[in-house]
Amino acid sequence: MTNMFRSLHHVCVVVHDLEKSLAYYKSIGFDGWFDYPKGTAYEVFNVPDVAASKAMKYKCCDLDNFQLQLCQPGPEDSPQRRHLDRFGESVYHLGFEVADLLGSKADGEQAGLKVIANGHREDGTGFCYFDTKEGAGVVLELRKTQHQ
Repeated sequence: MTNMFRSLHHVCVVVHDLEKSLAYYKSIGFDGWFDYPKGTAYEVFNVPDVAASKAMKYKCCDLDNFQLQLCQPGPEDSPQRRHLDRFGESVYHLGFEVADLLGSKADGEQAGLKVIANGHREDGTGFCYFDTKEGAGVVLELRKTQHQ
């Protein structure tokens, strides 16, 4: 099995109030924030609750060596909402870039990792969240990004 957790793409922090958190980060020098790019429609989109997924608000900031994401879950039940309610504002997941999303997802499943949510597009881009909170202390995500 190849090590799919080698190239950190982003750190995602769940927050109660996106605008308040964004203002704080800006006040201490984090700039260049942008809305999370939704991209084209997914061929496969397996999430615990589609409405909860659509209700989430994200802001992203590209730093020199990784991307910082702020996520405000909606009131609907979601893994992010449950994390925020249980642990407060904190890191929800680490996202790792992979060359082959479906192959890496299969490697993770073969290693015994349970998939929380996943989605992929026709061009091979997408995401896969593994249920690693208990063992790793944080949720681990794989992603394949379309490079411009």
